[in-house]
Amino acid sequence: MDAQQKTGTDVAADVPRDTIAAVSTASGRAAVAVIRLSGPAAGAALMALAGRLPEPRRALLSTLRDAAGEHLDRALVLWFPAPRSATGEDMAELHVHGGRAVIAAVLEALWRVPGVRPAEAGEFTRRSFLNGKMDLGAVEGLADLLAAETEGQRRLALAHAFGRLGERVEAWRGRLIRAMALIEAGIDFAEEEDVPREVRAAARPEVEALRAELAEALADRRGELVREGASVAIAGLPNAGKSSLLNALAARDIAIVSDEPGTTRDIVEVALDLGGRKLVLIDTAGLRDEGVGKVEAEGIRRARARIAAADLVLWVHDAGTGAAPQALPAMERTGAAELWLLANKSDAPGAVSPEAPWAQRRLALSARTGAGIADLTSALADWLARRAPPAGEHPALIRARHRQAAQAVIEHLDAALARWETQDEAMLAEELRLAANSLARLAGRIDVEDLLDVVFREFCIGK
Repeated sequence: MDAQQKTGTDVAADVPRDTIAAVSTASGRAAVAVIRLSGPAAGAALMALAGRLPEPRRALLSTLRDAAGEHLDRALVLWFPAPRSATGEDMAELHVHGGRAVIAAVLEALWRVPGVRPAEAGEFTRRSFLNGKMDLGAVEGLADLLAAETEGQRRLALAHAFGRLGERVEAWRGRLIRAMALIEAGIDFAEEEDVPREVRAAARPEVEALRAELAEALADRRGELVREGASVAIAGLPNAGKSSLLNALAARDIAIVSDEPGTTRDIVEVALDLGGRKLVLIDTAGLRDEGVGKVEAEGIRRARARIAAADLVLWVHDAGTGAAPQALPAMERTGAAELWLLANKSDAPGAVSPEAPWAQRRLALSARTGAGIADLTSALADWLARRAPPAGEHPALIRARHRQAAQAVIEHLDAALARWETQDEAMLAEELRLAANSLARLAGRIDVEDLLDVVFREFCIGK
Protein backbone atom coordinates (compact mmCIF):
# COMPACT_ATOMS: atom_id res chain seq x y z
CA MET A 1 0.00 0.00 0.00
CA ASP A 2 1.61 3.27 -1.14
CA ALA A 3 1.47 6.59 0.70
CA GLN A 4 -1.14 7.94 -1.69
CA GLN A 5 -3.65 5.29 -0.57
CA LYS A 6 -3.07 5.41 3.18
CA THR A 7 -5.11 7.07 5.85
CA GLY A 8 -3.59 9.96 7.78
CA THR A 9 -2.75 7.61 10.67
CA ASP A 10 -1.00 5.14 8.37
CA VAL A 11 1.06 7.87 6.71
CA ALA A 12 2.08 9.50 9.99
CA ALA A 13 3.31 6.13 11.22
CA ASP A 14 5.81 6.08 8.34
CA VAL A 15 7.41 9.44 9.21
CA PRO A 16 11.08 8.91 10.19
CA ARG A 17 11.89 9.52 13.84
CA ASP A 18 15.40 10.87 13.32
CA THR A 19 16.27 14.54 12.92
CA ILE A 20 17.46 16.08 9.67
CA ALA A 21 19.47 19.24 9.06
CA ALA A 22 20.48 21.08 5.91
CA VAL A 23 21.29 24.49 4.47
CA SER A 24 18.16 25.94 2.86
CA THR A 25 19.80 28.82 1.04
CA ALA A 26 21.89 28.76 -2.13
CA SER A 27 25.54 27.78 -1.96
CA GLY A 28 28.35 30.31 -2.33
CA ARG A 29 29.22 33.56 -0.60
CA ALA A 30 26.24 35.39 0.91
CA ALA A 31 25.37 37.68 3.78
CA VAL A 32 23.17 35.09 5.48
CA ALA A 33 22.66 31.34 5.24
CA VAL A 34 19.68 29.52 6.78
CA ILE A 35 20.22 26.08 8.34
CA ARG A 36 17.04 24.16 9.12
CA LEU A 37 16.44 21.19 11.41
CA SER A 38 13.37 18.98 11.69
CA GLY A 39 12.73 16.06 14.01
CA PRO A 40 12.59 15.11 17.69
CA ALA A 41 16.20 16.16 18.38
CA ALA A 42 15.82 19.64 16.86
CA GLY A 43 15.33 21.23 20.28
CA ALA A 44 18.29 19.40 21.78
CA ALA A 45 20.48 20.47 18.86
CA LEU A 46 19.44 24.08 19.25
CA MET A 47 20.12 23.93 23.00
CA ALA A 48 23.53 22.36 22.36
CA LEU A 49 24.66 25.17 20.06
CA ALA A 50 22.72 28.21 21.33
CA GLY A 51 22.50 27.35 25.04
CA ARG A 52 18.73 27.86 25.28
CA LEU A 53 15.50 27.71 23.34
CA PRO A 54 13.96 30.99 22.22
CA GLU A 55 10.24 31.63 22.59
CA PRO A 56 8.33 29.77 19.84
CA ARG A 57 8.33 31.63 16.54
CA ARG A 58 10.39 34.56 17.89
CA ALA A 59 13.97 35.24 16.75
CA LEU A 60 16.75 35.28 19.34
CA LEU A 61 20.26 36.64 18.75
CA SER A 62 22.59 34.01 20.15
CA THR A 63 26.24 32.99 20.22
CA LEU A 64 26.67 29.52 18.73
CA ARG A 65 29.29 27.21 20.30
CA ASP A 66 30.36 23.65 19.58
CA ALA A 67 30.63 20.85 22.16
CA ALA A 68 34.09 22.09 23.22
CA GLY A 69 32.76 25.60 23.83
CA GLU A 70 34.46 27.13 20.83
CA HIS A 71 32.71 30.21 19.43
CA LEU A 72 31.28 29.38 15.96
CA ASP A 73 29.19 32.41 15.01
CA ARG A 74 26.72 35.05 16.16
CA ALA A 75 23.36 34.09 14.71
CA LEU A 76 19.58 34.48 14.86
CA VAL A 77 17.88 31.27 16.00
CA LEU A 78 14.19 30.35 15.83
CA TRP A 79 12.20 27.55 17.42
CA PHE A 80 9.01 25.99 15.98
CA PRO A 81 7.66 23.26 18.27
CA ALA A 82 5.40 20.59 16.78
CA PRO A 83 2.80 20.51 15.43
CA ARG A 84 2.82 24.21 14.47
CA SER A 85 5.69 24.00 12.05
CA ALA A 86 6.20 23.58 8.32
CA THR A 87 6.88 19.85 8.66
CA GLY A 88 4.56 19.13 11.60
CA GLU A 89 7.62 18.16 13.66
CA ASP A 90 9.83 20.12 16.04
CA MET A 91 11.80 22.50 13.83
CA ALA A 92 14.61 24.99 14.34
CA GLU A 93 16.34 27.52 12.12
CA LEU A 94 19.79 29.06 12.48
CA HIS A 95 20.41 32.23 10.46
CA VAL A 96 24.20 32.31 10.32
CA HIS A 97 26.68 34.37 8.30
CA GLY A 98 26.92 33.02 4.77
CA GLY A 99 30.62 32.18 4.54
CA ARG A 100 31.39 28.59 3.61
CA ALA A 101 33.66 28.06 6.61
CA VAL A 102 30.97 29.30 9.00
CA ILE A 103 28.35 27.01 7.48
CA ALA A 104 30.70 24.03 7.55
CA ALA A 105 31.59 24.60 11.20
CA VAL A 106 27.96 24.92 12.32
CA LEU A 107 26.92 21.82 10.36
CA GLU A 108 29.82 19.84 11.81
CA ALA A 109 28.66 20.79 15.32
CA LEU A 110 25.10 19.70 14.47
CA TRP A 111 26.26 16.30 13.17
CA ARG A 112 27.79 15.65 16.59
CA VAL A 113 24.39 15.95 18.30
CA PRO A 114 22.93 12.44 18.76
CA GLY A 115 20.12 11.69 16.32
CA VAL A 116 20.93 14.46 13.83
CA ARG A 117 21.91 13.61 10.26
CA PRO A 118 22.12 15.41 6.89
CA ALA A 119 18.79 15.79 5.09
CA GLU A 120 18.23 14.14 1.73
CA ALA A 121 16.93 16.06 -1.28
CA GLY A 122 13.34 17.12 -0.73
CA GLU A 123 13.15 15.49 2.71
CA PHE A 124 11.72 18.51 4.54
CA THR A 125 8.86 18.70 2.02
CA ARG A 126 8.40 14.93 2.17
CA ARG A 127 7.90 15.14 5.94
CA SER A 128 5.40 17.97 5.47
CA PHE A 129 3.42 15.70 3.16
CA LEU A 130 3.64 12.64 5.43
CA ASN A 131 2.50 14.70 8.41
CA GLY A 132 -0.49 16.10 6.53
CA LYS A 133 0.83 19.65 6.25
CA MET A 134 0.74 19.54 2.44
CA ASP A 135 -1.11 17.45 -0.10
CA LEU A 136 0.63 16.09 -3.16
CA GLY A 137 -0.65 18.91 -5.38
CA ALA A 138 0.85 21.47 -3.01
CA VAL A 139 4.16 19.58 -3.03
CA GLU A 140 4.21 19.69 -6.83
CA GLY A 141 3.25 23.35 -6.79
CA LEU A 142 6.15 24.11 -4.47
CA ALA A 143 8.53 22.34 -6.86
CA ASP A 144 7.13 24.38 -9.75
CA LEU A 145 7.44 27.57 -7.72
CA LEU A 146 11.14 26.92 -7.15
CA ALA A 147 11.62 26.31 -10.87
CA ALA A 148 9.40 29.18 -12.13
CA GLU A 149 11.02 31.26 -14.89
CA THR A 150 8.14 33.55 -15.85
CA GLU A 151 5.47 35.54 -14.03
CA GLY A 152 2.77 33.23 -15.37
CA GLN A 153 4.58 30.18 -14.06
CA ARG A 154 5.02 31.87 -10.68
CA ARG A 155 1.31 32.64 -10.38
CA LEU A 156 0.32 29.14 -11.46
CA ALA A 157 2.79 27.44 -9.11
CA LEU A 158 1.80 29.69 -6.22
CA ALA A 159 -1.87 28.76 -6.62
CA HIS A 160 -1.02 25.04 -6.53
CA ALA A 161 1.56 25.37 -3.75
CA PHE A 162 -1.05 26.94 -1.49
CA GLY A 163 -3.71 24.35 -2.11
CA ARG A 164 -5.70 25.44 -5.17
CA LEU A 165 -5.53 21.96 -6.67
CA GLY A 166 -6.18 20.29 -3.33
CA GLU A 167 -9.26 22.43 -2.71
CA ARG A 168 -10.69 21.60 -6.11
CA VAL A 169 -10.00 17.89 -5.77
CA GLU A 170 -11.44 17.87 -2.25
CA ALA A 171 -14.66 19.43 -3.57
CA TRP A 172 -14.90 16.76 -6.29
CA ARG A 173 -14.16 14.06 -3.75
CA GLY A 174 -16.84 15.29 -1.35
CA ARG A 175 -19.47 15.13 -4.08
CA LEU A 176 -18.40 11.62 -5.06
CA ILE A 177 -18.44 10.44 -1.45
CA ARG A 178 -22.00 11.69 -1.10
CA ALA A 179 -23.06 9.69 -4.16
CA MET A 180 -21.24 6.64 -2.78
CA ALA A 181 -23.02 7.02 0.54
CA LEU A 182 -26.40 7.00 -1.22
CA ILE A 183 -25.55 3.80 -3.10
CA GLU A 184 -24.29 2.16 0.09
CA ALA A 185 -27.56 3.11 1.79
CA GLY A 186 -29.42 1.34 -1.01
CA ILE A 187 -27.35 -1.79 -0.50
CA ASP A 188 -27.99 -1.74 3.25
CA PHE A 189 -31.74 -1.49 2.64
CA ALA A 190 -31.94 -3.84 -0.33
CA GLU A 191 -34.93 -5.62 1.22
CA GLU A 192 -36.89 -2.37 1.02
CA GLU A 193 -38.27 -2.44 -2.52
CA ASP A 194 -38.23 1.30 -3.24
CA VAL A 195 -35.11 2.41 -1.36
CA PRO A 196 -32.37 1.20 -3.79
CA ARG A 197 -34.17 2.70 -6.78
CA GLU A 198 -34.76 6.03 -5.05
CA VAL A 199 -31.20 6.46 -3.79
CA ARG A 200 -29.78 5.55 -7.21
CA ALA A 201 -32.00 8.17 -8.80
CA ALA A 202 -30.85 10.76 -6.25
CA ALA A 203 -27.15 9.98 -6.78
CA ARG A 204 -27.05 9.89 -10.58
CA PRO A 205 -27.28 13.67 -11.28
CA GLU A 206 -24.31 14.25 -8.95
CA VAL A 207 -22.21 11.61 -10.72
CA GLU A 208 -23.14 12.93 -14.17
CA ALA A 209 -22.33 16.52 -13.17
CA LEU A 210 -18.99 15.44 -11.67
CA ARG A 211 -18.11 13.47 -14.78
CA ALA A 212 -18.85 16.50 -16.99
CA GLU A 213 -16.75 18.81 -14.79
CA LEU A 214 -13.80 16.44 -14.81
CA ALA A 215 -14.02 16.08 -18.60
CA GLU A 216 -14.03 19.86 -18.96
CA ALA A 217 -10.98 20.19 -16.71
CA LEU A 218 -9.20 17.45 -18.65
CA ALA A 219 -9.88 19.17 -21.97
CA ASP A 220 -8.53 22.51 -20.70
CA ARG A 221 -4.80 22.60 -21.53
CA ARG A 222 -4.16 26.26 -20.67
CA GLY A 223 -2.49 25.61 -17.33
CA GLU A 224 -0.22 23.02 -18.91
CA LEU A 225 0.72 25.60 -21.53
CA VAL A 226 1.74 28.09 -18.82
CA ARG A 227 3.77 25.53 -16.88
CA GLU A 228 5.62 23.94 -19.80
CA GLY A 229 5.56 26.83 -22.27
CA ALA A 230 4.05 27.02 -25.74
CA SER A 231 6.12 25.36 -28.46
CA VAL A 232 6.58 27.36 -31.66
CA ALA A 233 8.27 25.58 -34.56
CA ILE A 234 10.14 27.64 -37.15
CA ALA A 235 9.77 25.71 -40.41
CA GLY A 236 10.43 26.28 -44.09
CA LEU A 237 12.58 25.37 -47.07
CA PRO A 238 16.39 25.48 -46.85
CA ASN A 239 17.95 28.96 -46.83
CA ALA A 240 14.67 30.72 -46.03
CA GLY A 241 16.27 32.39 -43.01
CA LYS A 242 14.89 30.25 -40.18
CA SER A 243 18.05 30.30 -38.07
CA SER A 244 18.48 34.04 -38.66
CA LEU A 245 14.91 34.53 -37.44
CA LEU A 246 15.61 32.49 -34.29
CA ASN A 247 18.65 34.63 -33.55
CA ALA A 248 16.68 37.84 -34.17
CA LEU A 249 13.84 36.82 -31.86
CA ALA A 250 16.27 35.68 -29.16
CA ALA A 251 18.38 38.84 -29.63
CA ARG A 252 21.57 36.78 -29.60
CA ASP A 253 23.47 34.30 -31.80
CA ILE A 254 22.21 30.84 -30.97
CA ALA A 255 21.95 29.04 -34.29
CA ILE A 256 24.64 28.84 -36.99
CA VAL A 257 23.69 30.89 -40.06
CA SER A 258 25.07 29.98 -43.51
CA ASP A 259 24.08 30.20 -47.18
CA GLU A 260 24.83 26.49 -47.51
CA PRO A 261 21.61 24.43 -47.66
CA GLY A 262 21.24 21.90 -44.86
CA THR A 263 23.28 23.86 -42.29
CA THR A 264 20.68 23.24 -39.57
CA ARG A 265 20.52 19.50 -39.02
CA ASP A 266 19.58 19.17 -35.37
CA ILE A 267 16.85 20.82 -33.34
CA VAL A 268 17.82 24.13 -31.70
CA GLU A 269 15.56 25.48 -28.93
CA VAL A 270 15.44 28.74 -27.01
CA ALA A 271 12.95 29.84 -24.33
CA LEU A 272 11.56 33.38 -24.31
CA ASP A 273 9.56 35.27 -21.68
CA LEU A 274 6.76 37.12 -23.46
CA GLY A 275 4.50 39.10 -21.17
CA GLY A 276 5.24 36.80 -18.23
CA ARG A 277 4.54 33.66 -20.25
CA LYS A 278 7.02 31.08 -21.52
CA LEU A 279 7.42 30.45 -25.23
CA VAL A 280 9.85 27.86 -26.65
CA LEU A 281 11.14 28.59 -30.16
CA ILE A 282 12.26 25.54 -32.12
CA ASP A 283 14.56 25.98 -35.13
CA THR A 284 14.19 23.02 -37.48
CA ALA A 285 16.04 21.71 -40.50
CA GLY A 286 14.97 22.98 -43.92
CA LEU A 287 12.37 20.67 -45.43
CA ARG A 288 13.30 19.11 -48.79
CA ASP A 289 13.07 15.63 -50.27
CA GLU A 290 15.89 15.61 -52.82
CA GLY A 291 19.68 15.78 -52.64
CA VAL A 292 19.99 15.07 -48.94
CA GLY A 293 22.43 12.79 -47.17
CA LYS A 294 21.70 10.48 -44.24
CA VAL A 295 22.50 13.07 -41.57
CA GLU A 296 20.35 15.80 -43.13
CA ALA A 297 17.54 13.29 -43.74
CA GLU A 298 17.54 12.45 -40.04
CA GLY A 299 17.41 16.17 -39.24
CA ILE A 300 14.40 16.56 -41.54
CA ARG A 301 12.68 13.58 -39.91
CA ARG A 302 13.17 15.14 -36.48
CA ALA A 303 12.01 18.50 -37.79
CA ARG A 304 8.75 17.06 -39.06
CA ALA A 305 8.16 15.32 -35.73
CA ARG A 306 8.62 18.58 -33.81
CA ILE A 307 6.45 20.49 -36.26
CA ALA A 308 3.71 17.91 -35.75
CA ALA A 309 3.78 18.43 -31.98
CA ALA A 310 4.07 22.24 -32.02
CA ASP A 311 1.38 24.61 -30.76
CA LEU A 312 2.20 27.10 -33.53
CA VAL A 313 4.13 26.74 -36.79
CA LEU A 314 5.92 29.72 -38.33
CA TRP A 315 6.50 28.94 -42.02
CA VAL A 316 9.42 31.10 -43.15
CA HIS A 317 9.38 31.95 -46.86
CA ASP A 318 12.15 33.73 -48.79
CA ALA A 319 10.16 36.63 -50.23
CA GLY A 320 13.02 37.38 -52.63
CA THR A 321 12.34 34.13 -54.52
CA GLY A 322 8.77 35.08 -55.41
CA ALA A 323 5.32 34.34 -54.05
CA ALA A 324 4.79 31.77 -51.33
CA PRO A 325 3.72 28.32 -52.53
CA GLN A 326 0.00 27.68 -52.78
CA ALA A 327 0.56 24.23 -51.30
CA LEU A 328 3.25 23.51 -48.74
CA PRO A 329 5.70 20.59 -48.85
CA ALA A 330 4.66 17.55 -46.81
CA MET A 331 4.34 18.60 -43.20
CA GLU A 332 3.16 16.08 -40.64
CA ARG A 333 1.55 18.60 -38.30
CA THR A 334 -1.53 18.39 -36.13
CA GLY A 335 -4.67 20.21 -37.13
CA ALA A 336 -4.73 21.97 -33.75
CA ALA A 337 -1.60 24.00 -34.48
CA GLU A 338 -1.96 27.41 -36.10
CA LEU A 339 0.15 28.09 -39.20
CA TRP A 340 1.57 31.54 -39.92
CA LEU A 341 3.39 32.68 -43.05
CA LEU A 342 6.45 34.86 -42.45
CA ALA A 343 7.76 36.48 -45.62
CA ASN A 344 11.42 36.88 -44.70
CA LYS A 345 13.96 39.00 -46.66
CA SER A 346 11.15 41.45 -47.43
CA ASP A 347 13.85 44.10 -48.02
CA ALA A 348 15.34 42.14 -50.94
CA PRO A 349 14.89 43.51 -54.50
CA GLY A 350 11.70 42.14 -56.02
CA ALA A 351 10.38 40.78 -52.71
CA VAL A 352 6.75 39.67 -52.94
CA SER A 353 4.14 40.50 -50.30
CA PRO A 354 3.03 37.54 -48.17
CA GLU A 355 -0.04 35.85 -49.58
CA ALA A 356 -1.18 32.30 -48.87
CA PRO A 357 -4.70 30.89 -48.41
CA TRP A 358 -3.48 28.28 -45.92
CA ALA A 359 -2.00 30.72 -43.39
CA GLN A 360 -3.96 31.99 -40.39
CA ARG A 361 -1.69 35.04 -40.27
CA ARG A 362 0.78 36.67 -42.68
CA LEU A 363 3.67 38.96 -41.77
CA ALA A 364 6.52 40.53 -43.73
CA LEU A 365 9.90 40.97 -42.05
CA SER A 366 13.66 40.91 -42.41
CA ALA A 367 15.64 38.84 -39.93
CA ARG A 368 18.83 40.48 -41.23
CA THR A 369 17.84 44.11 -40.61
CA GLY A 370 15.33 43.51 -37.82
CA ALA A 371 12.44 45.07 -39.73
CA GLY A 372 9.13 43.53 -38.64
CA ILE A 373 10.66 41.57 -35.73
CA ALA A 374 8.95 43.80 -33.15
CA ASP A 375 5.59 43.23 -34.89
CA LEU A 376 6.17 39.46 -34.88
CA THR A 377 7.14 39.49 -31.19
CA SER A 378 4.00 41.46 -30.36
CA ALA A 379 1.85 39.05 -32.39
CA LEU A 380 3.39 36.07 -30.60
CA ALA A 381 2.76 37.68 -27.21
CA ASP A 382 -0.89 38.32 -28.13
CA TRP A 383 -1.31 34.75 -29.38
CA LEU A 384 0.20 33.36 -26.18
CA ALA A 385 -1.97 35.60 -23.98
CA ARG A 386 -5.10 34.26 -25.69
CA ARG A 387 -4.11 30.66 -25.09
CA ALA A 388 -2.85 31.03 -21.50
CA PRO A 389 -5.21 31.60 -18.54
CA PRO A 390 -5.53 35.09 -17.11
CA ALA A 391 -4.16 35.79 -13.63
CA GLY A 392 -6.04 33.92 -10.92
CA GLU A 393 -7.84 31.58 -13.34
CA HIS A 394 -5.58 28.55 -13.35
CA PRO A 395 -6.87 25.14 -14.48
CA ALA A 396 -6.04 22.41 -12.02
CA LEU A 397 -4.70 19.61 -14.22
CA ILE A 398 -1.24 20.75 -15.29
CA ARG A 399 0.87 17.59 -14.96
CA ALA A 400 0.70 14.24 -16.73
CA ARG A 401 0.00 12.60 -13.37
CA HIS A 402 -3.02 14.85 -12.82
CA ARG A 403 -4.40 14.06 -16.25
CA GLN A 404 -3.87 10.32 -15.92
CA ALA A 405 -5.66 10.25 -12.57
CA ALA A 406 -8.54 12.36 -13.89
CA GLN A 407 -8.87 10.11 -16.93
CA ALA A 408 -9.04 7.07 -14.65
CA VAL A 409 -11.81 8.75 -12.59
CA ILE A 410 -13.80 9.44 -15.76
CA GLU A 411 -13.44 5.85 -16.94
CA HIS A 412 -14.74 4.48 -13.63
CA LEU A 413 -17.61 6.97 -13.60
CA ASP A 414 -18.50 5.92 -17.16
CA ALA A 415 -18.49 2.28 -16.05
CA ALA A 416 -20.72 3.17 -13.07
CA LEU A 417 -23.18 5.09 -15.25
CA ALA A 418 -23.34 2.15 -17.67
CA ARG A 419 -24.46 -0.07 -14.74
CA TRP A 420 -26.87 2.45 -13.28
CA GLU A 421 -30.10 0.86 -14.44
CA THR A 422 -29.04 -2.68 -13.56
CA GLN A 423 -29.80 -4.34 -10.25
CA ASP A 424 -26.13 -4.86 -9.43
CA GLU A 425 -25.66 -2.18 -6.76
CA ALA A 426 -22.50 -3.90 -5.49
CA MET A 427 -20.65 -3.49 -8.81
CA LEU A 428 -21.96 0.05 -9.14
CA ALA A 429 -20.60 0.89 -5.68
CA GLU A 430 -17.28 -0.75 -6.60
CA GLU A 431 -16.86 1.45 -9.70
CA LEU A 432 -17.58 4.54 -7.62
CA ARG A 433 -15.06 3.38 -5.02
CA LEU A 434 -12.41 2.92 -7.72
CA ALA A 435 -13.24 6.40 -9.03
CA ALA A 436 -12.77 7.81 -5.53
CA ASN A 437 -9.39 6.06 -5.22
CA SER A 438 -8.23 7.54 -8.52
CA LEU A 439 -9.46 10.96 -7.45
CA ALA A 440 -7.64 10.67 -4.13
CA ARG A 441 -4.42 9.97 -6.02
CA LEU A 442 -4.67 13.47 -7.49
CA ALA A 443 -4.14 14.99 -4.05
CA GLY A 444 -2.11 12.05 -2.74
CA ARG A 445 -4.45 11.03 0.07
CA ILE A 446 -7.55 8.99 0.80
CA ASP A 447 -9.50 8.46 4.02
CA VAL A 448 -12.13 5.71 3.96
CA GLU A 449 -13.65 7.03 7.18
CA ASP A 450 -15.17 9.93 5.27
CA LEU A 451 -17.71 7.61 3.68
CA LEU A 452 -18.87 6.28 7.06
CA ASP A 453 -19.13 9.82 8.43
CA VAL A 454 -21.50 10.79 5.63
CA VAL A 455 -23.63 7.67 5.97
CA PHE A 456 -24.20 8.07 9.71
CA ARG A 457 -24.23 11.85 10.09
CA GLU A 458 -26.11 13.15 7.05
CA PHE A 459 -28.63 10.42 6.46
CA CYS A 460 -29.40 9.28 10.04
CA ILE A 461 -29.98 5.67 9.02
CA GLY A 462 -32.25 3.83 11.44
CA LYS A 463 -33.49 6.97 13.17
